[in-house]
Amino acid sequence: MVTLGRGRRRISVFTVVNTLIMLLVAAVMLYPFVYMLAVSLSEDVYVMKGEISLWPKGLNFKMYELVLGDPKIWTSYRNTILYTVLGTAIAMLVTSMGAYALSRKDMTFHKGFTVLIVFTMFFGGGMIPTFLVVRSLGLVDTIWGMVLPGAVSTWNLILMRTFFSGIPKELEESGRMDGLNDIGIFFRIIVPLSKPVFATISLFYAVGIWNNFLYPLLYLRSQELFPLQVLLRNLVLAGSVSSGQVTQIGGDNLVVEDSLKYATIMVSTLPILILYPFVQKYFVKGSMIGAVKG
Repeated sequence: MVTLGRGRRRISVFTVVNTLIMLLVAAVMLYPFVYMLAVSLSEDVYVMKGEISLWPKGLNFKMYELVLGDPKIWTSYRNTILYTVLGTAIAMLVTSMGAYALSRKDMTFHKGFTVLIVFTMFFGGGMIPTFLVVRSLGLVDTIWGMVLPGAVSTWNLILMRTFFSGIPKELEESGRMDGLNDIGIFFRIIVPLSKPVFATISLFYAVGIWNNFLYPLLYLRSQELFPLQVLLRNLVLAGSVSSGQVTQIGGDNLVVEDSLKYATIMVSTLPILILYPFVQKYFVKGSMIGAVKG
């Protein structure tokens, strides 16, 4: 235990070590973003010489003008936002209602349904059977193929069920005395009391859908329906360039490609990161309560 002075708070060794470790982890996680931002904002000649570290040299926004001026980027952005908003709404509706039903221990076959749902956490049908099911339902190359196959996460379902189980049953009984049925109790009592877990699970679903590129590769055929992550994947992994003008800038294709890749990554990553400050106050509360209460 370290004492700072009379009347001041004592700081334990654990607090000091824990703070240092968290700062180190934060620095390791932030460094790639800072480096990519610096490269994307630097002149090509400095990137070619490898002189970029944490601060851009020869500040220019040429790569961002190319990225934001490419119509393919905006089409992919529109698709990604559509999939994220629609997919999160459907996932939250299905997950929350299913979790509330499972939290009711008086439901018929409660234990049986719970066992079947938990079973899917450890055993799945696999990629090929899932694709065959999606294709047989006519969801291939449609918007619904992006939002319906992953509409329910077993982990999120159990997390919400645990949270709902901690809500006092007396509130439900008072709702029934006022004439509410199960649906009315859920939307008028349970949902308003569950803002932390709703914000947390919504963020989980939104981030998962925003970053997902496996479903588009499996279920989409039309480039007009590709989300931003597919375009980013093709750019980063395959080294493809979306605009013919890009290869002529700087006189070195590799340097320009790297700058373009980093600019595209920053453009595609920042919007979902902006959501975190707005749900941060609910995030820890929703996760901890849903995970601890039983």
